[in-house]
Amino acid sequence: MKQYLLSIYQPAGQGVPDPEFLAGVMRELGVIRDELTAAGCWVFGQGLHAPETATVLRPKGDEVLVTDGPFVEGKEYLGGFTIIRAADLDAALEWGRRYALATTLPIEVRPFQGEG
Repeated sequence: MKQYLLSIYQPAGQGVPDPEFLAGVMRELGVIRDELTAAGCWVFGQGLHAPETATVLRPKGDEVLVTDGPFVEGKEYLGGFTIIRAADLDAALEWGRRYALATTLPIEVRPFQGEG
């Protein structure tokens, strides 16, 4: 099976959803994770802190410039990710569809290089 990255994109400028909505999302994500685990497809997944907590390292000649957060202002940012195993892209897209419906957020599905 190939590995795929499911990237979860969050809209910038929106606060944390209300607790009741978030609890429902987390419940559904738990169900999906249990099903991924049972199918032997779960690898790893985790949410990320907001972009302003990031540190960016940029090479500049022989030096590395260290800055707080990303330079680019975006309308969406990577809020979390999951790595899964799937037989093919169609199977990975089906898991991604489930994540999109559970989170109500855009999900990008991308295969890792070097896996055929």
